[in-house]
Amino acid sequence: MLTLIKPFRGLRPAPGRAAEVAAPPYDVLSSEEARERAAGKPWSFLHISKPEIDLPPETDPYDPSVYAKAADNLVRMIEAGVLTRDPAPCYYAYRLTMGAHVQTGLVGVAAVPCYNNNRIKKHEFTRPDKEDDRVRQIEALDAQTGPVLLAYPAAQTADDLIAAIVRGEPAADVTAVDAYNTVRHQIWVCTDAAQIDAITRCFDGMEALYIADGHHRSAAAARVAASRRQDDVELSSDYFLAVIFPHNQMQILDYNRVVKDLNGLSPDEFLARLGEKFLVAPSDVAVKPTAPGEIGLYLAGHWYRLGIDPKLLSKDPVAGLDVSLLSDHVLGPILGITDLRRDKRIDFVGGMRGLAELEKRVDAGEMAAAFALYPTRMDQLMAVADSHQVMPPKSTWFEPKLADGLVSHILD
Repeated sequence: MLTLIKPFRGLRPAPGRAAEVAAPPYDVLSSEEARERAAGKPWSFLHISKPEIDLPPETDPYDPSVYAKAADNLVRMIEAGVLTRDPAPCYYAYRLTMGAHVQTGLVGVAAVPCYNNNRIKKHEFTRPDKEDDRVRQIEALDAQTGPVLLAYPAAQTADDLIAAIVRGEPAADVTAVDAYNTVRHQIWVCTDAAQIDAITRCFDGMEALYIADGHHRSAAAARVAASRRQDDVELSSDYFLAVIFPHNQMQILDYNRVVKDLNGLSPDEFLARLGEKFLVAPSDVAVKPTAPGEIGLYLAGHWYRLGIDPKLLSKDPVAGLDVSLLSDHVLGPILGITDLRRDKRIDFVGGMRGLAELEKRVDAGEMAAAFALYPTRMDQLMAVADSHQVMPPKSTWFEPKLADGLVSHILD
């Protein structure tokens, strides 16, 4: 019988090679950014997660040659001894440190049947094209290299079991620096059979885990598992690679919106329409919302603080989200933007880029207005998942982000 999670034989950087290998997640860089980031770094995991960087620039990222190149690069890194596989199943502790923020979780593999029956709970729709891409990547590599970010309802026993792994020198210790942050990634290996058994039993006793980030990766893993399933035989493809953190250590930043036009309204007309549902107050400084129901607006070189009419607040898990308040009372009825996935008039800016990025895009004339939102909370995400609903697109921006390449799951 499959347990909720289990240990596995991780494929990891050889001792002393983690800094050469670790790379940002495949979906946060464009092909061109990845090409620049990997220049002069033959062992960067970007050669596996973004393999189009090793092909002509005009290559379609979804061309079959791209997935074949990923497989070639993985074999090359294993044969060169840059990546090595643990001889026996292990769990791994993964600590992320960004400034004063620290979160410590567990790397394991999670059961696909638990994903299928919603014991591993979802809160987003997936796009078939993105699922297809991840399926092709997994099949080409015969491995899962991009971990799914999961959360467990914080429990002292689980926290203590993970903390017990984090002793002594880590097996990998990498500090990644980019334009917006500095993140330290540390990995410890748990090989003790008693500890491993205790962790497996502890997590198997949990009612549910929650997908925080990685809906396409988990959906793709489920499709691969279905295609390989054999009756009464447990396969490595019946599990997917995951990093699981206690929910109260995870950090969600604001995920802000910028719009290209005001749907034919002048700035004054737009402000008047907003005044029908919001208290609109000019601000001499940039407005970073400090509480739910508050929205910052940057328009025509000026900031405004928008306070939602309390009568419009909802107790529904989805309708009560700040991203929903903006969509339901501004984007849809005033600006005519109802399909956040496909409408080209709207774009999204992760909170790591700060309010200056919102000002920059409006002042440049690229966008007509920007909205700064209060971040979605983990308890809200879990409430949406518990109610079997989905969030609007781009509702959560998790920071710090995991690195690719520090632990991968080979499908035997």
